[in-house]
Amino acid sequence: MRAPKGTQWPRTLWIVRHGQSAGNVARDAAEAAGLPVIDIAERDIDTPLSELGRRQAAALGHWFGELPEDRRPDVLLCSPYVRARETARLLRDAAGFSEHELRLRVDERLREKEFGVLDRLTRFGIREKYPELSDQRAHVGKFYFRPPGGESWCDVILRLRSLLEMVTREHGGERVLVVGHQVIVNCMRYLVECLDEEQILTIDRRGDVPNCGVSSYEYDPAQDALKTDLVNFVAPLREAGAPVTVEPDAQAAPKP
Repeated sequence: MRAPKGTQWPRTLWIVRHGQSAGNVARDAAEAAGLPVIDIAERDIDTPLSELGRRQAAALGHWFGELPEDRRPDVLLCSPYVRARETARLLRDAAGFSEHELRLRVDERLREKEFGVLDRLTRFGIREKYPELSDQRAHVGKFYFRPPGGESWCDVILRLRSLLEMVTREHGGERVLVVGHQVIVNCMRYLVECLDEEQILTIDRRGDVPNCGVSSYEYDPAQDALKTDLVNFVAPLREAGAPVTVEPDAQAAPKP
């Protein structure tokens, strides 16, 4: 993907999935028990990090803090969901960056994919309550399937096109750190790496995006494009002794 005419790519683009959330833990418990509904008291928007998720965010923050000064982020963009905002703030604090040095900018285009009527249902719950939707999703495929009241991957990609245009317009030449969700990471990769449906779904089938995993891109002036540097990088977590987790977000049990 090339930057719009008259604008410039950021020098570095990091894309990070939030740390493990309380919703991830609740989802695992519901699936293990064969329950139809995930037991979460909060709205998905308000679901916080688990204690492990907080450790993961701090571990990643220490890694960012150890980067040379001329390699550190200039801009921090974040989903409005609590688990993403907590990850961004803990990361910034652990890195030793002040609010003045790295202002947190919340952008609703980075929100989680919306699941509509499938919200909070496990795989068993979806098959039990909406068997026709389960069949339709299997036929259409997750890239194009849109549950009632929810979004397809294409819908998410549409809003991310707008976000990337803003990044090139307002933050060209800067180092931009984005904190979002699993689908956000994959759909950003789809755009930046110029992938097609089969390529991104093949990546998705290989495994979930790790919590606090980093994918990053560096600007290549020779090709006037962003080039892949890191993909789902989790070494900072392992070095800090924070377990790596790869659970899907808990709004709906099938991988979104």
